[in-house]
Amino acid sequence: MFVNKETLKLAYQVEKKDEGLKVIDVLATSMNLSSRLIRKCKNHKNILLNGKSGSVNRMVYENDIITMMLDHDDNSFEPNPISVEILYEDCDMMAVAKKPFLVVHPTKGHPEGTLANALSHHQYLTGENYKIRFINRLDRDTSGIVLIAKNAYAQQIISEQMQADEVDKTYYAVVKGTPVPSKGTIDLPIDREKEEDIKRIVIDTGLRCVTHYEVVSTTETHSFLKIKLETGRTHQIRVHFSHIGHAIVGDSLYGEPSDLIDRQALHCYQMSFKPPRENERVDAISQLPQDIVYLMNQLNLEIRIDNKV
Repeated sequence: MFVNKETLKLAYQVEKKDEGLKVIDVLATSMNLSSRLIRKCKNHKNILLNGKSGSVNRMVYENDIITMMLDHDDNSFEPNPISVEILYEDCDMMAVAKKPFLVVHPTKGHPEGTLANALSHHQYLTGENYKIRFINRLDRDTSGIVLIAKNAYAQQIISEQMQADEVDKTYYAVVKGTPVPSKGTIDLPIDREKEEDIKRIVIDTGLRCVTHYEVVSTTETHSFLKIKLETGRTHQIRVHFSHIGHAIVGDSLYGEPSDLIDRQALHCYQMSFKPPRENERVDAISQLPQDIVYLMNQLNLEIRIDNKV
């Protein structure tokens, strides 16, 4: 089990089940470190057994302490005084609520004023300094949960959970009309029609994309949907619902603008994941933002939220 809570240091106490294994075997199996990360730390002589450097082929015994020092990579983003709502934080990672209209990281068109700059300011306030590693991203106009790793180990572990479909992602959206059936799955491949296109389409040569949905409330003209992603491609939800004739309200790229909201009415509400050094799963929740609440009130849509993963 892990016996420390330091961002750049992993300390693992050897358990009975590990006894008789080599250090490198425990690193790979019980600590779940990638071969790439093990190799990097081995080359830098950053792997210790009971405080002593040496071969990773040494035998371990119950209660031995294996320590791995992770490389320190400086934060490279300029701090901007932008508030950040932290939903979960430990020594390895964070879950934060991204506001609508906030770009995740600097680009040529948005060199500052991004979520990365806001997180850099948070580091300044807390006296921390670590490389900001985004595990997932959201479109500028989509609000909700973004996961950030503070070290290479957390980035590896949570990314592997993502790839294995072990991170549950729940969105809520307001769409035009009412999808039929009221609970279903959209399993359609998505890709760009041309490499230079920003817009994605449903196309046979695309990557498989799977979106599960449920109608939560409805009127004659609009519906409030609970959406779960099985895959997580760029613009997946927006493309899928536009393709079946139920574009997200306010989506000017895949539908049309709205007088009631200045963006697509799409929000990443909940993410459930297992932090790298913890035994229990965490449910991070970001409440519906006020612009979507206002939209639903104007459309007479009932707001009903289900926190079950």
